[in-house]
Parts: sequence; C-alpha cells; structure tokens
Amino acid sequence: MPIDRKQIIDHLCRLEVEGNENGMISAFGVFLTQLPADFWNNFAERLTRSVRMDLRRAAEELLINAAHECGYHTGQGILSSEEWRSVVQPFVFKPPEDTLHGLLAVITSWGWAKAEIVELIPKTKMVVRSYDYYEADIVEQGRSSKMSAYMLCGICAAFMDLVYGDKYPNGIHTFQCAQTKGIECGDEYGEFVAVKSGD
Repeated sequence: MPIDRKQIIDHLCRLEVEGNENGMISAFGVFLTQLPADFWNNFAERLTRSVRMDLRRAAEELLINAAHECGYHTGQGILSSEEWRSVVQPFVFKPPEDTLHGLLAVITSWGWAKAEIVELIPKTKMVVRSYDYYEADIVEQGRSSKMSAYMLCGICAAFMDLVYGDKYPNGIHTFQCAQTKGIECGDEYGEFVAVKSGD
C-alpha cells in the first residue's frame, strides 16, 4: 500500500506553527526562519550572476551544498521529532522508502515545494518532480537561462543520505542530486535526480 501523502499533508497543515519574537519557528525539532522567499531567491540570483561565467557552476555548487547540509540536519530533526512520530510515522508501512515519501510530504506541507517521488530504486536513485517550488518564482516573466532550484536539489540528496547513507551524522554526501528540468526555464515541472556520489 503506497503512503497516503494527501492525508499526511492535511494533518501537517493543521499543526500550529508560530514564530517567536525573532521570527524563528521551533518545529519538528529544528529552528526555521520566517523570511520571504524573495530574500533567498534574490540572494542566490545575485551570487550566481555576479561571478564570471567560468565560476558560475562553482557558485551554484556552493548553494546546493549549503542546502544539502541544511537539509541533512533539518531532515534528522524532522525524523527525530514528536511531530514525525505522531503525524507521519503511522503512515510509514515500508521503511525506508516510505520515509522518503514522508519527508517530501513534510516540505510540501511547509510550502517549500509540491514535490513527489516518481521513481525510486532503493539505495541507488530517486527522481523527484515538483509542480511548484519557491525557487521557480525567480523569473516573473519569460524564462530563466538557468535552472535555479538549489535548495530542492540539495534537500533531495540530503534525504537520500538520511535514509540510505551511514547512520547520522556520518552519511552526509553519500548522494548527490542534479536538476534536470525547471519551471523557471519554461518546463511544466522541476525534476531532480539523486544518485550515489561518484555514480
């Protein structure tokens, strides 16, 4: 029986999530910030467009790595949280694969991306499609000349690390991810392919 993403997302969206006086949200065992998506999008755009063309890919890799490390530690906080145990864990019938589906349901409920797994080869490969993600808003009109979903790319690799890598905190960078399609480039959806590092 496949995991019931819709029911998980519905349950998670009902949770009371509020920021403190500094805008920090303590939820899922991690601290999150309440900053507009435009802040992060503009930062990434300024960074990647201000470097020479021969350095752009290196700058993009730094952004993906930052998201990878953040996603790894945030993902571990999610998996260790009371919210996970009470809301998501009851739907996990086939670990560890259902765990990946559950993690993507969490980030969907947070509004980061409407993302789902469309292909999964355990311990080897995961293909994620996202029909909306905040990094797709980088272009208001027309198309971007480059794919820009650095956060989602890093998170997909991090979630694979958590599920199939060595026990936390030693499994980071077991997987890497590449964005192969992007809404920001005119595609119908974003696509992210996570594979073992070195493959």
